[in-house]
Amino acid sequence: MFRTLRRALCVAAALLLPLTGTQSAHADADVDAQAGAGYWHTSGRQILDAAGQPVRIAGVNWFGFETANHVVHGLWARDYKSMIDQMKSLGYNTIRMPYSDDILKPGTMPDSISFDGKNTDLRGLTSLQVLDRIVAYAGQAGLKIVLDRHRPDAAGQSALWYTASVPESTWIANLKSLATRYQGNPTVIGIDLHNEPRDPACWGCGETARDWRLAAQRAGNAVLSVNPELLIMVEGVQSYNGANGWWGGNLMGVAQHPVQLDVPDRLVYSAHDYATSVAQQPWFGDPSFPANMPEVWDRYWGYVFKQNIAPVWLGEFGTTLQSAVDQKWLSALVTYLRSTSAYGADSFHWTFWSWNPNSGDTGGILKDDWQTVDTVKDGYLAAVKAPGFEGGGSGPDPGGPGGGTAACAAAYTVSSDWGGGFNAEVKVTNTGGVPLKSWKVSWTWTGSQKVTSMWNASHTQSGATVTAVNATHNGSVPAGGTASFGLGGAPGGGGVPSVSCSAT
Repeated sequence: MFRTLRRALCVAAALLLPLTGTQSAHADADVDAQAGAGYWHTSGRQILDAAGQPVRIAGVNWFGFETANHVVHGLWARDYKSMIDQMKSLGYNTIRMPYSDDILKPGTMPDSISFDGKNTDLRGLTSLQVLDRIVAYAGQAGLKIVLDRHRPDAAGQSALWYTASVPESTWIANLKSLATRYQGNPTVIGIDLHNEPRDPACWGCGETARDWRLAAQRAGNAVLSVNPELLIMVEGVQSYNGANGWWGGNLMGVAQHPVQLDVPDRLVYSAHDYATSVAQQPWFGDPSFPANMPEVWDRYWGYVFKQNIAPVWLGEFGTTLQSAVDQKWLSALVTYLRSTSAYGADSFHWTFWSWNPNSGDTGGILKDDWQTVDTVKDGYLAAVKAPGFEGGGSGPDPGGPGGGTAACAAAYTVSSDWGGGFNAEVKVTNTGGVPLKSWKVSWTWTGSQKVTSMWNASHTQSGATVTAVNATHNGSVPAGGTASFGLGGAPGGGGVPSVSCSAT
């Protein structure tokens, strides 16, 4: 995301590519909750885990490593672990992590981290070492990470994958360095080679200095030469055969000039798409809007999925949601991405821009206090969220089979406490022998705590007693499976209450 208002781009007439290619059968919507183990690979338009189970990337962008802070933003306000815990509790399973090549320079140190009762284990670490800690905790929590080479340096994005100060050789060497650094750690499932190639970048023109498709092949194969297990994410360009679109969002050239990698089943194409809070586009003014949008998306990037060419990952999309046009756009886009309940993992993959509230033309899932969830924005995404992935550690003992009776247990964990308030996560485990249709968790605080926000569940509070009921998307829990929700409360210092769980 280039967080300044982009110039409006015009779209020349373009032949709509056929959308009648063979489509694979819908995946079972009830994806196994433990899907996601190990490294991933592709099969047609789907991404599969190490066991061959289809998985869906459904996550957020958490930016900052690409900026002059050289670290993810928000650590001045929160502990990084509480941030990751909250992502997981909201139902996001993947983090796209933008970075610049500056963090690979020896001795690069992060800026704007608070160590006052939080992030204490990050004190004195370089930016790369902080990234290591974030990767390790994300893996422990069961999240996956895609590294995104967002900028050649912290000064700003570049149209091409190289600049005078960061040549192609440095770009490739740094990609290989990161691929080697996380070799054997399947928390890092892939690398997005370069963020938002734009004019004068071309696709398939054959000019070494401008042809992004050829550069992606060179870099992708270099990455795979040191870590052949990684997914290679290749974004589009801006213009192809006279049709202009979002930076990185034009994949029209794939049909005639596909990326060719030395290792099969590792290629994922990526597009970006935005609303009017970022820039105007001709299609927003079409009299048929938003009914015209599926055809626009089909033309630019959706056909790659629909013709079963390769998986498609919408690596960035976002809006402030302030205008009615943007609200209609996001609703139409979520429908286009295919709901998990209807299609399972046979769907488009996505990471929302952004987790951060400080993206100037989109805002984020978090509000400006870096604590409170924008429940309206998050709510738009509920239909396309997907089951989470099991972490590296062993989970709670699900107990005995329980016969045919619905039963559950709940565990309450305080993820952060700053005195004036706190965040907590509650994990619900199906301890019975039958799937749960719904669940309810109750507890009573010993102090004056009040719930200030809750995500992935709804609640009522009477005095010190709180009752939380599942959301529509996480009430169904298979035997032995888990669901979770999170909450914010105040004041802090309340400790961990005893919780009870009931289910049907």
